[in-house]
Amino acid sequence: MAWVALTPFSPRACYAGVAEVSVYVGAEARGRGVGASLLGAVVESSERGGIWTLQAGIFPENLTSVSLFQRFGFRVLGRQERVARLDGVWRDVLLLERRSEAIE
Repeated sequence: MAWVALTPFSPRACYAGVAEVSVYVGAEARGRGVGASLLGAVVESSERGGIWTLQAGIFPENLTSVSLFQRFGFRVLGRQERVARLDGVWRDVLLLERRSEAIE
């Protein structure tokens, strides 16, 4: 139905507080607040775990996901051109970032 995952940005110790976040909500569960619940929980959990930066990559046309992440303090850093390939088609990806205000 839905899942959320954090993946380390890099194995290097200096990046120990940086992770990539992915959220997926199946079609049958969309529009019910599941994505917001998962993203809110992972943001809170990541800060308790010492993560100071979360990053996400989202297809630009997925405005619902971009808006959801922005509600949780993510900002668009830029657009990576032709970085993903889906069904044989090159896709651009927006890079979003959230810096924790709880971790100095």
